[in-house]
Amino acid sequence: MGYRHTQFGTVIVIVLLIPTISIFIIPFIIGIHILVLHLVLILLSISFPLLSTLTVKINNGILTCYFGIGLIRKRIHLIDVKEYRIVTNSWLVGWGIRWVPGQYLIWNVSGLQAVELVFNRGPIFRIGTDEPEELLKAIQINKSLAA
Repeated sequence: MGYRHTQFGTVIVIVLLIPTISIFIIPFIIGIHILVLHLVLILLSISFPLLSTLTVKINNGILTCYFGIGLIRKRIHLIDVKEYRIVTNSWLVGWGIRWVPGQYLIWNVSGLQAVELVFNRGPIFRIGTDEPEELLKAIQINKSLAA
């Protein structure tokens, strides 16, 4: 059984959109075009397709998750996962790619819900999702098929 879900990162898009619009408008208001502002505008514009969504796919015992167009991605063999559960993240963790020292690595674009993967070896990994029950069920089914 395959699984695929893409979550739109509303918070990330808003956080990127506000400075992008501001930086685009500022040169017209003050009448001066500053090179640094143009460079920041280009950087922010590149960030949209890279970070605006988080897609999770499961096929043939492999979970793949990636941000935006897929340049930032992670592949996980479900056979290496010893435990998995639904968790709620603190709002302090934030969104994007975060390392909580001594605890876990999280990829998240929106919301507080996640599925936590505990590996046979290595750090705990959390995948933010707006449909944690469906993701957990897909992991369970695909893990049993991969075994």
